[in-house]
Amino acid sequence: MISLFIENFKISLSAVFANKMRSILTALGIVIGVLSVTLMGTLISGLDRSFEVSMSWLGKDILYISRYEWFSDMEWWEVKNRPQMRPEYVNKIRQRSKYALAVAPVMQRGASLSYKDKETQTEIFGTNEEYMETISTDITKGRFFTRNEDRVGSRVTVIGDEIKEAFFGDQDAIGQYIKIDNIKFRVIGVLEKQGKFLGLFSVDKQAILPFGAYKRIFSKRGWMRLSVKVPENKLDESIDEISSVMRHIRGLKPSQENDFAINQTKIFEKQYNALKIAIGGTGIFITLLSLIVGGIGIMNIMFVSVKERTREIGVRKAIGATKKMIMGQFLMEAVTICLIAGLIGLGFAYIISIYINKIFPSTLPLGLSISAVLLSIIVGVISGFIPSYRAANLDPIDSLRYE
Repeated sequence: MISLFIENFKISLSAVFANKMRSILTALGIVIGVLSVTLMGTLISGLDRSFEVSMSWLGKDILYISRYEWFSDMEWWEVKNRPQMRPEYVNKIRQRSKYALAVAPVMQRGASLSYKDKETQTEIFGTNEEYMETISTDITKGRFFTRNEDRVGSRVTVIGDEIKEAFFGDQDAIGQYIKIDNIKFRVIGVLEKQGKFLGLFSVDKQAILPFGAYKRIFSKRGWMRLSVKVPENKLDESIDEISSVMRHIRGLKPSQENDFAINQTKIFEKQYNALKIAIGGTGIFITLLSLIVGGIGIMNIMFVSVKERTREIGVRKAIGATKKMIMGQFLMEAVTICLIAGLIGLGFAYIISIYINKIFPSTLPLGLSISAVLLSIIVGVISGFIPSYRAANLDPIDSLRYE
């Protein structure tokens, strides 16, 4: 049985390589199908890893209060006319909320950072001493600023890892002075390396300032939000309570709608799942279409092959070949074409996945690779079955007479 399998495989390979161009064109649909399904899996795998890292940075137990919903179908002018967040909201939320574990005002704007002859454009943040409790990031060197430094508006800053590497390299950044829009700030801390948010932009390229200093120097530009840390096991209750507190602070009547937004990671998860479904659906559609086209092409070429080798089939039957042997030979040929096409598609997918990995931290899943090859084999069995069955049932006498 094994020897027959090996013999059929050798005959199949010789038949495939005897008609190289025909085999390549026939297998193109299978190559595209396998390439599509593996790239789709690689892309989703990379997105999943990047999303998990990014969501851990945002924090599932952090509420982000601002004028804007992260994802909304509201008209721009409606949101634009909402009142700004104000610094005094911080103490009011602390006093009135039993779930708020930490409250940090966060103002943000773009700025120019420079050190000696080096310069870069980045985002700067003004916040208070509780900010570190609202992000899942540690200080690798130095420290965060204190409440007193915030109160007096000290010109100190905590910088991201990318800023540290760009300005100081292997040198110690602590105690050095950098310029933010040409104003000197002393570096007191460096954040740990975090990477890119959703694989799009680096969160290591930032500078964090005391809220007091930021207000005095930069508050004429930029926007503000509030970051509130709450118990993760009391998330829904916290949202309801914080919403009630904010409505009271804003002086809203029961009949009025909220003029603020409370954002959280669940909103991102909903949008991300919709994106995954869109990518997956597109990939599956392209895969199925390619495999159907490829399967039809292989079936047609196998019919041609059976027609061309009718006399050979008659000779084999005349010397004792059974129907199973004939059917196995042609079925093996169809499977061989699909297997080679699947491996070629997998090879292309692996090469492209290396470039995807530069954008998203991903690798080609082993399970998906095996499944893709098995899928190509199944297509070979299905598309080669009818031609093989016809070859096996040819009349040996008519076959020998065929010219």
